[in-house]
Amino acid sequence: MGKRTISPGGSINGQVELPGDKSISHRYAIISALAEGTSEISNYAAAADCQSTLACLRQLGVKIENSDSAVRVFGKGLDGIQEPRRVLDAENSGSTMRMLAGVLAGQPFSTTITGDDSLRRRPMRRIMDPLRQMGARIEGSEGDQAPLRIRGGKLHAIDYTPPVPSAQVKSAILFAGLYADGVTTVRESVCTRDHTELALREFGADVECSRGIARIHPRPKLTARKLTVPSDLSTAVFLIGATLVLPDSSLMLNNVGLNPTRARVLDFLVSGGAHIRVPSLQSRDGELAGAVSVTHSPLEGGTISGAQVAEMIDELPMLAALGPYTEKGIEIHDAKELRVKESDRIAALAEGLRQMGAQVEEFPDGIRVEGRSAGKLRGAKADPHADHRVAMALAVAALGADGETTIRDAECVTVSFPEFFTTLERLRGVEQH
Repeated sequence: MGKRTISPGGSINGQVELPGDKSISHRYAIISALAEGTSEISNYAAAADCQSTLACLRQLGVKIENSDSAVRVFGKGLDGIQEPRRVLDAENSGSTMRMLAGVLAGQPFSTTITGDDSLRRRPMRRIMDPLRQMGARIEGSEGDQAPLRIRGGKLHAIDYTPPVPSAQVKSAILFAGLYADGVTTVRESVCTRDHTELALREFGADVECSRGIARIHPRPKLTARKLTVPSDLSTAVFLIGATLVLPDSSLMLNNVGLNPTRARVLDFLVSGGAHIRVPSLQSRDGELAGAVSVTHSPLEGGTISGAQVAEMIDELPMLAALGPYTEKGIEIHDAKELRVKESDRIAALAEGLRQMGAQVEEFPDGIRVEGRSAGKLRGAKADPHADHRVAMALAVAALGADGETTIRDAECVTVSFPEFFTTLERLRGVEQH
């Protein structure tokens, strides 16, 4: 794909059902591998990250069949996965590395798991510390970075409060807790997404959840399931943003995952004037999903901080990119975590939006993007620093600019939304190149 040129204008119209949710897809695949029997997962995410999870599971001896309609995982049971013959490669997927580390911590063999250059720079001590407390031996490169060398074995139950709220860390501990000698507890100061708890329960695990506390009982019998993954809200938000930027736009998104631990971004947009409705809502496989209707509307903007940050961590790049289209601008604080994602997202967004003429102030823990009064954006050459969410956010910001914008290394969107540019093109009815 290389670079991609975004021509401004047009409007978003139509309806679409987006690829499956990344977060849920990872978890369904991992738990299916540990279950007894064959699970069938419909609408499994096409994202490269989720394919990395399947590739790692195959190397652990799990038979997996892909078809156009579903992914079939032939479960091995809790004690059935096998020592891999070579190093596991999570590629760009932090979810794959961190969550699988919890499973590998309970195995009677040694495993090394690595990733691409970006993933090898991301912090892993946040999972290494609790898994070591449980009894696993884990070594990293330069102290706390991948490759991770994990020597599993018998694990002890722990009662752990992660210093940084993270659903990936919580999931790693809960997966390790499947192999512990008692009830494992994770306490969160801010409630993060609870897909792992819901999925484990669907497969038959004994999981207790209340007010930021999750407890898992060891060695459950996990039973294969037939499941459908809802569409990814963290992906949908980019098309929602495009609809809010372009006048005369109206979009219906079908089967969107609306888990309450993920849907806070919609609450924030609605509170700022966005015309967003949820005309239908249903529960399936423990997860809420429904239709989301969006029409173009003027936005107030506002400040995001505190607990809101953990609840909207993946959507913050999109919200920052909406700043120039709001009355008050967008200001984000308490989001230092953005600096250790696939890129330093604060720096990458600040650079890209400034290239387009936005007035941007960068903080150690956040960013401020001035609103409409700072003037209209202009077309520019923007570098997303190989970060899929930055690339999509800058592309949406470019829709309302004066002149064309070229996004470098646009193929990075395959990490989460391979069809982003073609979907945007189809809904706009404007030719892109």
